[in-house]
Amino acid sequence: MLHFIIYDVLGTPAILVGLFSLIGLLLQEKAVSEVISGTLKTIMGFVILTSGAGIIANTLTIFSQLFEYSFHIQGVVPNTDAMAALAQKNYGTATAMIMVLGMLINIVLARLTPLKYIFLTGHHTLYMAAMLAVILSVGGLSGFWVVAIGAIILGAMMVISPAILQPFTRKITNTDDLALGHFGSTGYLISALVGKVVGKGSPSIEEVKVPKSLNFLRDSSVAISLTMMILFLVLVSVAGKSFVEETLSAGQNYIIFAIIQSLTFAAGVYIILAGVRMVIAEIVPAFKGIADKLVKDAKPALDCPTVFPFAPNAVIVGFLSSFVAGLVSMFLCPMFGLSVIVPGLVPHFFCGATAGVYGNITGGRRGAVVGAFAHGLLISFLPAILLPMMGDMGLGSTTFGDADFGVVGIILSHIIAIFN
Repeated sequence: MLHFIIYDVLGTPAILVGLFSLIGLLLQEKAVSEVISGTLKTIMGFVILTSGAGIIANTLTIFSQLFEYSFHIQGVVPNTDAMAALAQKNYGTATAMIMVLGMLINIVLARLTPLKYIFLTGHHTLYMAAMLAVILSVGGLSGFWVVAIGAIILGAMMVISPAILQPFTRKITNTDDLALGHFGSTGYLISALVGKVVGKGSPSIEEVKVPKSLNFLRDSSVAISLTMMILFLVLVSVAGKSFVEETLSAGQNYIIFAIIQSLTFAAGVYIILAGVRMVIAEIVPAFKGIADKLVKDAKPALDCPTVFPFAPNAVIVGFLSSFVAGLVSMFLCPMFGLSVIVPGLVPHFFCGATAGVYGNITGGRRGAVVGAFAHGLLISFLPAILLPMMGDMGLGSTTFGDADFGVVGIILSHIIAIFN
C-alpha cells in the first residue's frame, strides 16, 4: 500500500497535480461536474505534456547515438532517472519516507512562511529524496536521522527552489499565480543573472525580425523542424548510410530517417506546449481553493516546460547553446582533473531550453545565448565534481544531471565528510 501511494500516486506527476486540482475544486465547493471536468483536464494536460516529453526524449536518444558514433566520443553521460532507480534498489524505504515527509514539510513551510509554493513536480521530488537517502545513509547516519534530515532538506528545497526564480518567472508568465518547480533552479538563476549582465539593450529573441521571404520562420514549429533537420542530416551523413540503416532506422533510407526524426522532435515540442496550456488553464483556477482555504496565497510550482509557451524561440536557442557548452566542457573537464562528461541531450534540451527562457527575459537575445551557455557549463562541471562522490557510494556508473542535484549533493557530501 505504501509503495502504491508513494511511487504510483505521489511519484506520478499527472496524478499528483490532478490530486491538488481535485482538492482545490472541492475546497471551493464547485459543482460535481466542474470537479470531475477540472480534475480530468488537469491530468489529461499533464499526460499530453509527458507524452510530448517522451517523444522528444526518444528522438534525442537517437541523436545522441548518432553523435557518439560519428565522433567516437566516450565518457560518462549524466542520467538523473537512472541514478534515482539505482538508489531506490538499496535505499527504497528511506527514499519513500523522505519523499512523503518532505512533501508534508513543503506544505507546512508554505503555510507558515512567506514562501508560498507547493512543489508539484513529483518525479523530481522522488529523485531528490533518493539522492538524499543515499548520501545520508552512506554518511553513517542512523535510519531516523537519515529520514529526518533528508525530509527537512527536501521540504526546504521545495519552497526555496521556486522562490529564487519567482521574480523572473513572474516576468516570463506575466502573472504571480504560477511558479517553476524543478530542481534545475540554480542553473536557471545563473542564466537569468548572466543575461542581466550581458544583455543590456538586447531585444527579446521572440522579436527577431526576418525578411518577408523567411516569414515562415516566425512559426516556432517550423523553425525547430528546420534547425533539427540540419543537425540530423549532418549527423547521418557523418555516421554513414550503413550504420544508420542497419542500427537505427530498421532499413529506412537514412536521409528520410533524419527528416522524420527532426519533424518528430518538433511535433514533441508542439505537444508539450499544448499540454502546458491545458494544465495552466485548469490548475490556476483550481488552486484558488488551496490558496484561499488551506495555504493562503499558495502558488503551484510546476515542471520546467511550463515556461516554454512564453518564449518558444528561446527554447530552441537555449537548448543549442547549452549543448554547445556541454561539448566545450568535454575538453575543459579533463584539464581540471575531472572525468569527461558527455553532454546528455535530455537535460541539455529541457534544462537548457528553460535556461534560455530565463536568460531571454533578463537579457534578450544575448541573455538567451550566453545565459544558456553558462547553464550548460554548470550542468557539465557539477556532475563531474559529484561523480567521484557517487563512486564512493557504489554508484559510479553515471551521475545526477540537473543543477540542484549537483549543488545539494556536493555541499551535503562535504558537510558529512567534515563530521566523519
